[in-house]
Amino acid sequence: MLPGPRNLITDVPGLLVGNAQDAALKSGTTVLTTDAPFTASVHVMGGAPGTRETDLLAPDKSVTRIDALVLSGGSAFGLDACSGVMDALHAADRGFPVGPARVPLVPGAILFDLLNGGDKAWKENPYRALGRAAFEAAEEEFELGTAGAGTGALTAMLKGGLGSASLVLESGVTVGALVAANPLGAVTTPGERHFWAAPFEIGDEFGGLGPDPAAGLGRSMDSRKIEAIQKLGGAPLPPERANTTIAIVATDAALTKAQCQRLAAAAHDGIGRAIVPAHSPGDGDLVFAASTGARRLEAPDAELGLLCHAASLCLSRAIARAVCLARPETGDLLPCWSAP
Repeated sequence: MLPGPRNLITDVPGLLVGNAQDAALKSGTTVLTTDAPFTASVHVMGGAPGTRETDLLAPDKSVTRIDALVLSGGSAFGLDACSGVMDALHAADRGFPVGPARVPLVPGAILFDLLNGGDKAWKENPYRALGRAAFEAAEEEFELGTAGAGTGALTAMLKGGLGSASLVLESGVTVGALVAANPLGAVTTPGERHFWAAPFEIGDEFGGLGPDPAAGLGRSMDSRKIEAIQKLGGAPLPPERANTTIAIVATDAALTKAQCQRLAAAAHDGIGRAIVPAHSPGDGDLVFAASTGARRLEAPDAELGLLCHAASLCLSRAIARAVCLARPETGDLLPCWSAP
């Protein structure tokens, strides 16, 4: 398994990703879409998720295909980014047909970035416009790090961000991951140089420093993020519901909704390998899984296990790349890995 030509989720043929962000707001939105509806499902392991239209992704629900997936900052306000994407899809006469009407189906998930130093004193919710702008910007190439839904993301010790990675299997099937990393936990080991995901790095895609040689790691719960948020808030604030890692894994393998759900569940291993701690009560950790259906599998039951493994590897690498590629901006609460 090797990365695709871009090392992005858009190495899966047909997928497009768009970002829109506001530097003053320190927030933004990321949209994944294709030219045609695609199969998707979701799995949630965090204790504080924020979602829209995820119930219809369950395998027992009647809708089989959707039009786009949204990852957004803004906490619950950010769910309105899905409305902006719906507006754009409606204008293009796309959506689920119900007689003469068409209803765009746009599930989404959000992360909390309301206390990150950005100007949140808006008079009108900005996320609807950000959602539409992100959809209209969707291309095969897109920015990582401080971009889209990762614009205002923070990890325990460093700035978070938007990350992506891919793998092409021996069969020719492609798997990719897209993530906005804003976790309660740390993406780096103590000292903030080595990534927890280092054993899975390919080349120097997130610095090439290798694993931390120290032992006894994982016991520290230090968090610059919590300290900075409490200071900014002017009073002690609980860390609960102020964090989340939201992600999409995707493939061109033809999968059912049930198989997509299994892919999403297995991909959470990638979060657990790249973030310590992960899946806490204060995180909203969620993974969507998408299938374009372009490649039929010869032995779906046997091949699904390898797809799940590849998805988890891609997600770990994408999380590390999100932090590695974050860039410093005015008013940041936390340092960047690239410029600590």
